[in-house]
Amino acid sequence: MSQYKHNNELVQLQAHELAERIRQRQVSCREVMQAHLAQIERYNPAVNAIISLQPEEQLLAEADQRDAELARGEYRGWMHGLPHAVKDLSLTRGIRTTLGSPLFRDYVPERDGIMVERIKAAGAIIIGKTNTPEFGLGSHSYNPIFGATGCAYAPERTAGGSSGGAAAALALQMVPVADGSDMMGSLRNPAAYNNIVGFRPSQGRVPFDDSADLFIDQLGYEGPMGRNVRDVALLLSVQAGFDARAPLSIAESGEQFAGRLERDFKGARLGWLGDLGGHLPMERGVLELCRKSFTDFEAIGCQVEDSTLGFSAERLWDTWRTLRHWMVAGSLGAAYTDPAKREQLKPEAIWEVENGLKLSAVDVFRASAARSDWYRAISKLFERYDYLLLPSAQVFPFDKTWDWPKEIAGKSMDTYHRWMEVVIPATLSGCPVANVPVGFNEQGLPMGLQIIGRHHTDFAVLQLAHAYEQASRWYQRCPPSLLAQD
Repeated sequence: MSQYKHNNELVQLQAHELAERIRQRQVSCREVMQAHLAQIERYNPAVNAIISLQPEEQLLAEADQRDAELARGEYRGWMHGLPHAVKDLSLTRGIRTTLGSPLFRDYVPERDGIMVERIKAAGAIIIGKTNTPEFGLGSHSYNPIFGATGCAYAPERTAGGSSGGAAAALALQMVPVADGSDMMGSLRNPAAYNNIVGFRPSQGRVPFDDSADLFIDQLGYEGPMGRNVRDVALLLSVQAGFDARAPLSIAESGEQFAGRLERDFKGARLGWLGDLGGHLPMERGVLELCRKSFTDFEAIGCQVEDSTLGFSAERLWDTWRTLRHWMVAGSLGAAYTDPAKREQLKPEAIWEVENGLKLSAVDVFRASAARSDWYRAISKLFERYDYLLLPSAQVFPFDKTWDWPKEIAGKSMDTYHRWMEVVIPATLSGCPVANVPVGFNEQGLPMGLQIIGRHHTDFAVLQLAHAYEQASRWYQRCPPSLLAQD
């Protein structure tokens, strides 16, 4: 048993409530750290979400430093003293950053990424990392260094990915909020699979400088996750804002996201895209749960109606494959050309690189032009609708020993990521998109819904997610049953 007193009350608090107790010195940062370390000790073995956990003596000493700062009247920000685990794709100075790859098993960065800098500046204490698939490839968080991460609601099943460790840790109250990143649904799919909220911001909202390329690599973005929308918005207020090191970052402060989320949605028009006119195979129950959520949207004044993409879904997929092959070949090409390193790449990474090496410059230009056509098409949809809705996944959490689902509803998946095709429209648009929970199937497995907004309307998407949350309250009503097994 832990030497800490298991304090359910502190870990159950919403992050903004816990932050306020710390600010008012109703609870010490040491007590908060002890409570979360006890929660990690108790539940992490079941799901394998937190990795590279730092020594407890060091973490308690940092908590004591935050308490001493408060005693002197020094307050760093709303995350002052909150324990925080960073996704293992983001640079953390002095803490191992493996990217889930044997090639980086012992890599310890000498600097933090921009997002981590900001989280630290806001007062958070970095306790370790959260698990992710190798190089973030695939919506299932497993790798040869740390193994697989299990769903908070069914630990024998996947937590999703690539922010699976973050999502499972959040749902089991091991951390107050979590950061993640999203190229192909990685802030949406794991949030759906763990009954929490994930938010992929607009392109450029959260500055990113961990990549070798700062101009072309615009498919994956960092963003926030939380057990409620208020916490997600507050974390985004820390993550967002221009930084000269990221030349395409949006020249706006993140302060707006700390504002009031309440808003009247009477008359708001929502377009339901469903399975893209039968193009996407769906496991039984996914569409039904999403449709049931319409009652909650209607309760807050929205009108939901069926809609279509107005664009070829297969052209979207071809565009996605070309751009992803190209970007992965650029980032992993050097490792691929070294036979010793190539042996340590997973087959899916090799497949991406080899397909990327076959592309010409004209192929890439055509794919970028097709992506631009899709942006024009979705902009036309937004002339009719205020928001668009899609499921966050096509299957429920599956056996975590699988590499990926090989078929859905009798249809074979021709790639390792085709089963997550439903996230491609939002990704390629560059528009902000939130996952919100929509409930559980007959086996008690969670599902979520994507809310997509116009480009740069991040706050408006969070406002709708918040209003929907007040009507549905899925996490508050249905926390993981594992938490009740004390």
